[in-house]
Amino acid sequence: MLRNDDQLAQWDRDNFFHPSTHLGQHARGETPTRIIATASGVHIEDRDGAKFLDAFAGLYCVNAGYGRTEIADAIADQAHKLAYYHSYVGHGTEASVTLAKMIMDRAPAHMSKVYFGLSGSDANETNIKLIWYYNNILGRPQKKKIISRWRGYHGSGVMTGSMTGLSVFHNKFDLPLNNILHTDAPYYFRRENRDQTELEFSAQCAARLEALILAEGADTIAAFIGEPVLGTGGIVPPPQGYWAAIQEVLQRHDILLVADEVVTGFGRLGSMFGADHYDMKPDFMTIAKGLTSAYAPLSGSIISDRVWQVLARGTDENGPIGHGWTYSAHPICAAAGVANLKLIEDLNLIENAKTVGAYLNASMKQALGDHAHVGEVRGEGLLCAVELVEDKANTAFYDPSRKIGPAIAAAMLERGVIARAMPQGDILGFAPPFCLTKAEVDTVVGVTQAAVKAVLG
Repeated sequence: MLRNDDQLAQWDRDNFFHPSTHLGQHARGETPTRIIATASGVHIEDRDGAKFLDAFAGLYCVNAGYGRTEIADAIADQAHKLAYYHSYVGHGTEASVTLAKMIMDRAPAHMSKVYFGLSGSDANETNIKLIWYYNNILGRPQKKKIISRWRGYHGSGVMTGSMTGLSVFHNKFDLPLNNILHTDAPYYFRRENRDQTELEFSAQCAARLEALILAEGADTIAAFIGEPVLGTGGIVPPPQGYWAAIQEVLQRHDILLVADEVVTGFGRLGSMFGADHYDMKPDFMTIAKGLTSAYAPLSGSIISDRVWQVLARGTDENGPIGHGWTYSAHPICAAAGVANLKLIEDLNLIENAKTVGAYLNASMKQALGDHAHVGEVRGEGLLCAVELVEDKANTAFYDPSRKIGPAIAAAMLERGVIARAMPQGDILGFAPPFCLTKAEVDTVVGVTQAAVKAVLG
């Protein structure tokens, strides 16, 4: 049971502004305060001793698993040695330089440099600034609009929240801004024409993207941003042929590609990057979560060689680039990244994500694929989603006010497993740590099946 009448819970309600939270209900104590105390492997434990299998790895991010002393020790060692120094005007630390080398050794061959930040949101803000700078240096000041996709997630800042294609990040915030455009989500399950093949649907997505580009004017479009697999928008792998079709359109109109790898980077799909997995050739890659397995906040913008050459020319013409964060390449965070990437490879966790992820998706489909109210079970690597429908034959969705997805996630929590109720749909999301075992998959699948039965019969 969660305690809501003690001092710590009261301090929480009185002082703590929680993200993505119903503020009024929480402050009034109408929703519980859950204070997590310890964690190990794929399990977390709250201060009352209740233990949960975290099938969402925090927020897709604790990839190496909880309780990794190798990463904790690296953080402590770095803090004792050098807690901080900035990375402005050519300064670096052993940890930041080493991590940059490790990232570039693993990135696609055409990528050149990595700029460090702290979150996926600020990394995408960096990407936008650099894209605008790039086009200004090339003498194309009008080529500034960014095309994102509905249901895409790219952050919750002003520009990044605009690129995000989910209404909860727009409502009452005066977003999206005018120079951010949105095109179709590659969401085959929710296609309008049920008779389309995946290839036909991918071709339609590409055609609609091109129509938007032509309507706006290709000379005004700077970049297209997309997650290799839609994450928060529903955990939706791309349909067959999607990225090939999209990239052909972008190349024809000289539009940069930003691959937002915050979720997929460093092994989530069973490949090092989503760009590798789907044969993408991005100009920018956004990285964060898996870079440190969330043991410390760190993000990055990986820049292609063709973009880097223009940025370097810009500083030759205009002096030092006017962009920087105080905590860019923070040595403690960088040390966590070095230890994390080494650990993931030493323990062969990316291969485990591939094999155990395949087992998770196959087991979930076997358990729930034929359920009358399960419209689709989908996934890739250690990403999996179960989408609920009211009428399977006609792909009719539940009224959102019924909150079917949250009810099932709550029933799972009661049974000791954490899944995520995804926004804008009754969708259960799974993104467990890479150290997940097949026995733990069986627990996740069994609890999901029991919770679905408890809520929907």
